[in-house]
Amino acid sequence: MSDRDPDAELIERVGRQDPAAVRSLVARKLPRLLALAMRMLGDRMEAEDIAQEVFVRIWKQASLWREGDAKFDTWIHRVALNLCYDRLRSRREDPRDELPEEADPAAPPDAGLEARAQDERVRAALAALPARQREALVLCYYQEMSNIDAAALMGITVDALESLLARARRNLRAQLAGSGLSKDKS
Repeated sequence: MSDRDPDAELIERVGRQDPAAVRSLVARKLPRLLALAMRMLGDRMEAEDIAQEVFVRIWKQASLWREGDAKFDTWIHRVALNLCYDRLRSRREDPRDELPEEADPAAPPDAGLEARAQDERVRAALAALPARQREALVLCYYQEMSNIDAAALMGITVDALESLLARARRNLRAQLAGSGLSKDKS
């Protein structure tokens, strides 16, 4: 049965509150959920909070999930995105001018300074995009979803997704050109 959701058996075990299944599910899904939330929110602690809330919801609702209604990965991405949007909406009352900088204690202070500055400019440019454009970029490029899966997750057509991606790339290029970061520089 090749059409079976690859996570179906694991979710059934989580629904029966099997601790080993929960550990396996967390090990399998946590890195991608953290990456998604980190790209959407730009804050590691908030991303961890989102991932934790997703797993709490899985724990509580796994027995209700039905194979065939939606792919499990699609469902957890939708839950994570909804939680990220809730956080982003709550930020409107408490705007932040800059994203927090994460220090790497293992690296000397001057090592990789330019790379970190470039990463920060990309992160800031990504954060400055409209939410739907950022979501499309994150799903397709960082979460490595196909356009078909990303469009389904976002509830739009593939053509609409491709239009969002084109606008997002154009806006991202403009943001990065304004910050002194372009592909032409070496």
